[in-house]
Amino acid sequence: MKHIKVGLLPRIIIAIVAGMLLGTVLPADLVRIFVTFNTIFSSFLNFCIPLIILGLVAPGIADLGKNAGWLLAVTALIAYGSTLFSGFFTYFSCNAVFPYLIEPDPGIFDRMGSIDNPEAGLLAPYFTFEIEPVFSVTTALILAFVLGIGIAVSKGETLKSALSEFRNIIERVISAVIIPLLPIYIFGIFLNMTSSGTVFTIIKVFSKIIGVIFILHILLLLIQYCLAGIVTKRNPLKMLYNMLPAYMTALGTSSSAATIPVTLKQVKKMGVQEDIADFCVPLCATIHLAGSTMKITAMALAICMLTGMPHDTGLFAGFIMMLGVIMVAAPGVPGGAIMAATGVLQSMLGFGNDAIGLMIALYIAIDSFGTACNVTGDGAIALVMDKIGKNK
Repeated sequence: MKHIKVGLLPRIIIAIVAGMLLGTVLPADLVRIFVTFNTIFSSFLNFCIPLIILGLVAPGIADLGKNAGWLLAVTALIAYGSTLFSGFFTYFSCNAVFPYLIEPDPGIFDRMGSIDNPEAGLLAPYFTFEIEPVFSVTTALILAFVLGIGIAVSKGETLKSALSEFRNIIERVISAVIIPLLPIYIFGIFLNMTSSGTVFTIIKVFSKIIGVIFILHILLLLIQYCLAGIVTKRNPLKMLYNMLPAYMTALGTSSSAATIPVTLKQVKKMGVQEDIADFCVPLCATIHLAGSTMKITAMALAICMLTGMPHDTGLFAGFIMMLGVIMVAAPGVPGGAIMAATGVLQSMLGFGNDAIGLMIALYIAIDSFGTACNVTGDGAIALVMDKIGKNK
């Protein structure tokens, strides 16, 4: 019999639905088994987060450095600017809309119990197992920048090779350990939320949030192509319509890499020079993650508002600028940019394990829309770079 492989998204959806259904019928003693697993998995995830940042960000920066040139510099600058615009556009839009959609409930994660605060919750783990990180998230970020920039400047091949091997190890840990266990972890979160009576509050809030994100990502694409239309003096709606096959492919695959051939075909169809397209599209699939930044920013702000955590402009400005840099590493992480963003969610916004687990579940559930926004926006950047290239 042929083995049928179930993708990550269906497994996440099954885990969420099963957690909501079984949380109403399973006895507390059985629920506590999954609560215990979640406590251990959370501890392991905390241990891995600094290693993930170091293993993915440092080689990513070093790889950019080896291709240094005006085309790379300008493309990277435009991609980073687009990512920053997406983050701030999302923050200010959601900051204006979310107060009408979200009713603060500061104790919602305490009522889930067990993971961050066992004493306050209804259900506690049978035991805890602490795994201390080798170093903090902040240390990992600074070390990654120092090593990545240092290798790019000095062209040190020995250390670069070592970091590349370390990245392979980290990606293997993510793909072989974290990702397979993630549905069980998310099942435990929703099982506990259902058992403690908080799941419907979460679903009610985030169903509205997902609707807002979808509207914003359409507006973001319109803005990107209007700007590209101004630069190239072409009809932005026609250009956006031309990218529809790439959008639909990304929607179906949830993968920027898998969509590259379609994106390239549509970009060249719009008249972008072949060498510009062949350079910009694969590069932007790696460093231009405006749609992913939008999802992470919106959901992080929603959780901050829901739980009563600080969410002022100064705090989120630093978070968005750091998130834009972290997104360079995201495509190397199976399951989406959210795995690479867990470090800054923890260190800059103060998210606990419950909040991060919820972010991962919700992010993956709508991952395809963010990916579609990312790759479609790549076409706008390629059009602008083609115009700049012709002028130069």
